[in-house]
Amino acid sequence: MTDAVDAGVAAIRAGKPVVIPTDTVYGLAADAYHSDAARRLYRLKGREETRPTALVASDLDMLFECVPELRGRVGTILRALLPAPLTVIVPNPARRFRWITGSNYDAIGVRVPDLAAGHPGKEVLDRIGCVIATSANRPGGPDPRRLEDVPEEIRSGAAALVDGGELPGIPSTVVDVTSAETRVVREGAVPLADVLESVGSASG
Repeated sequence: MTDAVDAGVAAIRAGKPVVIPTDTVYGLAADAYHSDAARRLYRLKGREETRPTALVASDLDMLFECVPELRGRVGTILRALLPAPLTVIVPNPARRFRWITGSNYDAIGVRVPDLAAGHPGKEVLDRIGCVIATSANRPGGPDPRRLEDVPEEIRSGAAALVDGGELPGIPSTVVDVTSAETRVVREGAVPLADVLESVGSASG
């Protein structure tokens, strides 16, 4: 597995897309800091560039380093929610990472996966710090629970494949905290009630 992690890290640093395991499903990941890497990821997935993709950090400190404006109310909410199988849409006043925000530069989806030490996905993230990632499927296709569930065209087009065994197979819950009222965009791995309780406690 170390060889696969090494290959994945090297490929991401070279600007190439890689399939990695997360705390939800297999993801297609790429370097977060260069728009060319994002375009390669979008092309391989077959995704329109007007659709947003998440910024995925190894931990909260790295996330706050990537988006320093995440403080105050939003920062408190993120500390209450993450790490978890959640994607949180947050304000992006500095319009950072515009190549993954889709048509709305003023908001960005962020993730800190809940991965145990030694998990190959965590090893990749810990060494890279921050990537962009989306599920390793075609738009509208089934969420890949196992590496072999990733479509062949994505597996063959990725520069590296990191196997993490069988994953939960349930996508992240997506919540929007860009306004005073939390909005659930997609209920997934984390129940809605748990999200709202955590947000309420953090905001109270």
